[in-house]
Amino acid sequence: MASEGGTTGYIVHHLTPLSVGEGFWTLHLDTLFFSAALGALFIWFFKSVADKVTTGVPGLAQNFAEMMIEFVDQQVKDTFHGQSKLIAPLGLTIFCWVFLWNMMDLLPVDLLSLISSLMGIEYLRVVPSTDLNATFALSISVFILIIFYSIKIKGVLGFAKEMTCTPFGPWMMPFNLLLKTVEEIAKPISLALRLFGNLYAGELIFILIALLPAFLQPLLSFPWAIFHILIIVLQAFIFMVLTIVYLSMAHEDH
Repeated sequence: MASEGGTTGYIVHHLTPLSVGEGFWTLHLDTLFFSAALGALFIWFFKSVADKVTTGVPGLAQNFAEMMIEFVDQQVKDTFHGQSKLIAPLGLTIFCWVFLWNMMDLLPVDLLSLISSLMGIEYLRVVPSTDLNATFALSISVFILIIFYSIKIKGVLGFAKEMTCTPFGPWMMPFNLLLKTVEEIAKPISLALRLFGNLYAGELIFILIALLPAFLQPLLSFPWAIFHILIIVLQAFIFMVLTIVYLSMAHEDH
């Protein structure tokens, strides 16, 4: 029973965020801190590369930055059918930011928690994408852009017609509106839950591996880390591509 309590306590401790406030106004300080820090890292890296860009033989950092930009730009060209200067930078930002969020899951489970405990911080979650608040905040931001561009491109009347007259024509307006409302609301929910679910499960497996005897941990953690890298990249890619697809649909004015 003591062992079971210790195991449960260990898992709960690692899954409990550093928070202030109560109820709706609860703030997860660790999620906010690591999200801001990783966002600043992304901005610093690309700005430093842009400041040092050369037409000669590029360095490793410039090669990587150009590869990322070309990769995202190709996805936008293949998927987005409108005209916007925002989509490619937005896609690059989402892919790199979510990727950095997810990469935090590859740090040793107890590393930052041990450091924070020495600083008097009891709880600390270091992977923002395992916090449903973070994934929903990002997906709701994308949803706001979807609605904004839908109204901007189609007009208020065109957007209203799309919501009420498709897919079954104006004679079924209430049913059309219900279907379209569910369809639109499902977009941010699916974006948020897909990212959260995959990374939360990955984090939980790392925690369970850390509870195993020491001689077993390297045998299991390394293969799982290699497999988890695929999940990390894939989830960042899916979030970016779906964002581009949804915004492309918002730009269609037929």
